[in-house]
Amino acid sequence: MNPHDHKGYRSAFASGLFAGRVVVVTGGGSGIGRCTAHELASLGAHVVLIGRNLAKLQDVAGEIVADGGRASFHACDIRQEDAVRTVVTAIVGAHGRIDGLVNNAGGQYITPLENISAKGWQAVVDTNLTGGFLMARECYVQSMQAHGGAIVNIIADIWGSMPGMGHSGAARAGMVSFTETAAMEWARSGVRVNAVAPGYIASSGMDHYPAEAGPMLREMRETVPAGRFGNEAETSGAIVYLLSPVASFISGTVLRVDGARPQVRMGWGQVAAPVDVQTRDAVKPFDGFHRYVTPKVFQE
Repeated sequence: MNPHDHKGYRSAFASGLFAGRVVVVTGGGSGIGRCTAHELASLGAHVVLIGRNLAKLQDVAGEIVADGGRASFHACDIRQEDAVRTVVTAIVGAHGRIDGLVNNAGGQYITPLENISAKGWQAVVDTNLTGGFLMARECYVQSMQAHGGAIVNIIADIWGSMPGMGHSGAARAGMVSFTETAAMEWARSGVRVNAVAPGYIASSGMDHYPAEAGPMLREMRETVPAGRFGNEAETSGAIVYLLSPVASFISGTVLRVDGARPQVRMGWGQVAAPVDVQTRDAVKPFDGFHRYVTPKVFQE
């Protein structure tokens, strides 16, 4: 299937860009991970989906195959060191090498710092920091150290703090430091390590928050200078760029996908752009993902 066909993924990148490449995507069963897996597959990669929910992974792999791509999947809790080591061994055994890793799996819940238990804190840190480290380390040790490769860690809009999600903010900030350190230490093996920081993205992950968070979520776009939420395809495009050959001299950096939201300061008055600005080519939404579904929280 032609990836630029209107019935398939409409990527901005060249057809066949990742032909013959094996790319692992954690958290590939939904949201940004699912979208990224679809785009990579549309560009010729064999995508290996990793996640805890086997049924979701199977569904996404089925979508990719139906669209003419190649995908396989493994259930794995990335917080478990032995499980990560085992699944990476299986992937290398099946495909011979791993060319790219998208460390996308993550999660958090809304609560003020004073109400976060040690157990809750540890669970979020393990998911958003330790799990990403374990996946990156094993992909490096078992494949990339010998063959090279590219890693993209997905963090978040942590600039200026994350009120209500302090556990996630701390973990994501740690992932920034890990990204910079890994880029230094692994450069000698021909490995690049970068991060993508999505801002307010209208992905399926927003439907995991409690119903009472709906009004807050819908109002967040008013704090974005671009005047809207980003979408999964705009985030995926940034990830694919950093995995691609044109980014061969980019390592140890964070690419923000946030419509300039971190630049907003109190007292500036109206921030969001008028709706008509969004029709201009430079800023209008890029709707590349043909299977995208608007989150339920925005359908009300």
